[in-house]
Amino acid sequence: MTTSPLWTPSPLRVRQSRLHAFMQQLKRELGLEFADYAALHAWSVQYSDLFWQQLWRFAGVTGHQGGITVTDPDDAEHAIWFPEARLNFAENLLAHDRVPGHEPAIIALTEDGDTQTLSWHQLQQQVAAVSTWLNTAGVEPGDVVAGFMPNVPETLVAMLACTSLGAIWTSCSPDFGADGVIERFGQTSPKVLFAADGYRYHGRAHDSRARADAIMAAIDSLTHRVEVPCLNDTPAPAGITPWHQVLAEGQGVSLRFHSMPFNAPLYVLYSSGTTGKPKCMVHGAGGTLLNHVKEHALHCDIRPGDRVFYFTTCGWMMWNWLASALGSGATLLLYDGDPFYPDAGRLWQWCAEQQVSLFGTSAKYLEALEKRGLHPGQECHLEALRTLCSTGSPLAPEQFDFVYRHIKSDLSLASISGGTDICGCFVLGNPLSPVYRGQCQGPGLGMDVRVFDDNGRAVIDEPGELVCCNAFPNRPVGFWHDADGHRYHDAYWARWPGVWHHGDFVTRTAEGGMVFHGRSDAVLNPGGVRIGTAEIYRQLARFKEIAESVVIGQRRGNDERLVLFVQPAKGHALTAELTEAIRTRLREACSPRHVPAVILAVNDVPRTRSGKLVELAVREVVHNRPVKNREALANPEALAQFKDRPELI
Repeated sequence: MTTSPLWTPSPLRVRQSRLHAFMQQLKRELGLEFADYAALHAWSVQYSDLFWQQLWRFAGVTGHQGGITVTDPDDAEHAIWFPEARLNFAENLLAHDRVPGHEPAIIALTEDGDTQTLSWHQLQQQVAAVSTWLNTAGVEPGDVVAGFMPNVPETLVAMLACTSLGAIWTSCSPDFGADGVIERFGQTSPKVLFAADGYRYHGRAHDSRARADAIMAAIDSLTHRVEVPCLNDTPAPAGITPWHQVLAEGQGVSLRFHSMPFNAPLYVLYSSGTTGKPKCMVHGAGGTLLNHVKEHALHCDIRPGDRVFYFTTCGWMMWNWLASALGSGATLLLYDGDPFYPDAGRLWQWCAEQQVSLFGTSAKYLEALEKRGLHPGQECHLEALRTLCSTGSPLAPEQFDFVYRHIKSDLSLASISGGTDICGCFVLGNPLSPVYRGQCQGPGLGMDVRVFDDNGRAVIDEPGELVCCNAFPNRPVGFWHDADGHRYHDAYWARWPGVWHHGDFVTRTAEGGMVFHGRSDAVLNPGGVRIGTAEIYRQLARFKEIAESVVIGQRRGNDERLVLFVQPAKGHALTAELTEAIRTRLREACSPRHVPAVILAVNDVPRTRSGKLVELAVREVVHNRPVKNREALANPEALAQFKDRPELI
């Protein structure tokens, strides 16, 4: 890393940003002026009630704000935001005049090349039709509606129709096995299931009907099933309502919205569940809306008419995050399928054609692009691209270099981090500040994000625990079936009372940025020295001979040793020479403590369905302990390679 920025926004870029417009509002209405982002952030934390009030006004939120902004603001765990406010989430995404009705609201591309466009008028009409059908099916405020769907426009329509009624939306992507879906949806007792007949991935068709049948049979609360045709030309089986019928029955109806309390449940999202039964996290309508508006408009500089793309599935919170960009008047670009099929440049070619202004992806995707030698900036016209977001895992300094050399030099590179827990981010980019190599730009507005050492002392330039020390409105409403809140408390608030403990191992830099080292529960501890896994992965990513890797700590008496598993790239093997090169690189670039005691080859490494490494599952297998929820993994069969390895006895 370096103290010289890789990118600094031009004065014109700053003046044209929505964050600058927000600051001008603060100047007009409150007489406040700020020299830079750090000063604005400090004010937003010290006067967080004023900040969220002003954000509501700036965003033009439709609804009744009420006279109270927050109760018990000094009690971050129990503070209640906007207790008198009422609004409807879907109304704030749909019923605005920021863009003409004939302009596209959604543009979708499938792996086989089919495209679909919905204008704002068409989107509103379809939402009205599906909302009317759901109402006829008995869906009321507070009921749960589930989606077992790919990332297609119909999924967004169903979600918006559900939330227009004040009902709660929950979803899983169709690559989940039936048991994994039942384990999630079965906890929330949904009334209606929207299920695609199938999906395509890497040139192959995958039928979903049998799994949808199993879900319906296992969850007694389900009374209706709607089938969306994504694969088959054959009619929906008897007893299942086809999507076209839902639209036809509600043709021409008016769009209506049910006003709900600010903190009414909106979404149920699920933890990865790799160490036990998935937690059902309930997120409120107002907090989700207000925070997403903040992240989109102020941090990502999304403007009316912009085109926003994020590669995601409907089982990852980034799908929910992307959906909310409609509220900023943006056109959403949806892609369903393998991002490298039929070739590695597919997404960039499409986004160049569509003049995308924000491209969102994962750090692993950017690493894969570099290894494949793809240079999007040289191969595609990306003049409209202003922001590139990366999340899912730490973005290595080398990927910062790759982005600015081979994608675009004049670009706001926003390495963002938060999670399903808050359906948003603690750390983001912003259009006012420079970007430093290897660093997320800094904490989100209104969030008192710090780094604590083991004694609960805030530190800078030392690794520690990511925490948030103040109340914020997108804190979860709670966990499903956790009436007294004890599971929710234990998950985030038990270590330091009144402080949200997120579970990320990070360093806050002198420049005000954040460097992520990995999840705290995956931190390595040889000889009592804490090492973030990202430090090791960063070095291994530089080997063209290595496709994937996973490192764990194996207990040996009262200490632990590092064990590295390497998946060789196609055409390569884990030779003695490569093993020695790995050890040398880690010793010289990091320290002798980073050198694994054992390096072993595997043909696959386990990941969650959103693409995150699961070091914990590997560690459990190596220690001959059961992995409690294999359904959370995209490739659970990979775990067999880590069991009973003679080299680890």
